[in-house]
This record gives sequence, C-alpha cells and structure tokens, in this order.
Amino acid sequence: MQNPQILELIENLKGRRNYEEKKASKLGFNSLYAYFENKLLQEKTALEESARELEISKAEEKLLKEEKSKPKKTCGCC
Repeated sequence: MQNPQILELIENLKGRRNYEEKKASKLGFNSLYAYFENKLLQEKTALEESARELEISKAEEKLLKEEKSKPKKTCGCC
C-alpha cells in the first residue's frame, strides 16, 4: 500500500528531511510517510475544489451572456 510518489518525495528530500520530520511530528503525524500522504491528499482536494469553482463560474458567465443577448423591450405594453 506504499505510494511510489510519496516514497520518491521522501527520497528526494536530502537536506530538508530533518526539517520535514520535525514539522510532521509537530503536526502530530506518526511518520514522514503519513505527513506526505496527508499533504498530497490536501493538494488533490484543493485542485478538485478549484476545478469545481471554475466550472461553476463558467456556467454563471454563460447564463449572464444569455441574459444579455435577449432583446430588451422598450415599452411596457409588449
């Protein structure tokens, strides 16, 4: 169940490994692996949320364009 992406991140830390281990223990993680697993999960959810917000804003923009394209009546009787 080891994620190769997380293992690669841990291997490539080199001089920052001690810093990241201290940070992980300070935040309450049992291991450096669990810390990076949580970090990647948060990034993934943030990307999904931003994509969802972008989709919503595009839909709203499309609705606004449709409303503007309708011809406006100048008199109140029609």
